Amino acid sequence: MRVQQQSAFVLHQYDYSETSLLLEVFTANHGRIGLIAKGARRASNRLRGVLKPFQRLLIGWSGKGELAVLTGAEMDGPGYSLEGSALYCGFYMNEVLLRLLHRHDPHNSLFDAYQAALQQLRMDDSNEPVLRIFEKNLLRELGYGLVLDQDIDDRTPIDKQAMYDYILDRGPVRLAYPELNRPTEGVPIRGSSLLALAQESLGDPVTLRDVKALMRAALARHLGDRPLHSRKLFRRVVPLVAVEM
Repeated sequence: MRVQQQSAFVLHQYDYSETSLLLEVFTANHGRIGLIAKGARRASNRLRGVLKPFQRLLIGWSGKGELAVLTGAEMDGPGYSLEGSALYCGFYMNEVLLRLLHRHDPHNSLFDAYQAALQQLRMDDSNEPVLRIFEKNLLRELGYGLVLDQDIDDRTPIDKQAMYDYILDRGPVRLAYPELNRPTEGVPIRGSSLLALAQESLGDPVTLRDVKALMRAALARHLGDRPLHSRKLFRRVVPLVAVEM
């Protein structure tokens, strides 16, 4: 099988033999794929300056199975130049995609959402809302979308004044007496925060705190127990930044 001119981003690369690279690539039409870039480690190989994270590419490959061979790659417009905390947020998104996407499983809408998140990280000073919205879109595209518009018990619309117990893999249930501080089955969250996440309007600090707790719990069910390397690296390198992954 030979494929050409496919939009893609490099999620990660590893040394492979003395002169080659093993790439994990996210493509618009073929999902996550593994590629061998032969000779890409040589100083004279032009691919050294092309196969960069956050750079949209047009690539081609040949072969099938778990690993194919890269046959060509060129930049498809300017890359997304990320700096500071935005750079580590980008690494976090790449790692989550690498952990959760199965190979050869296309997610065109997720590809667009990833690219939109890179654009926002490059432009915005506030990175945390970008991550939360990306995580919401990721869960939806993987088939684990969150219920954000109604109580799953009685199907009534979410009341922004109420408190809810968000039961993972099911949805929100209104808490009858939240002031009693009884233990919850899932993640306690304000109705206003659920609606804000649905509308992707996360400018309020209290809402962000609520949504972070929900997204952290929802993703943990699929990421497993192994810690995210990007999260640990971010905390070590940028300890004073308020952004939370």
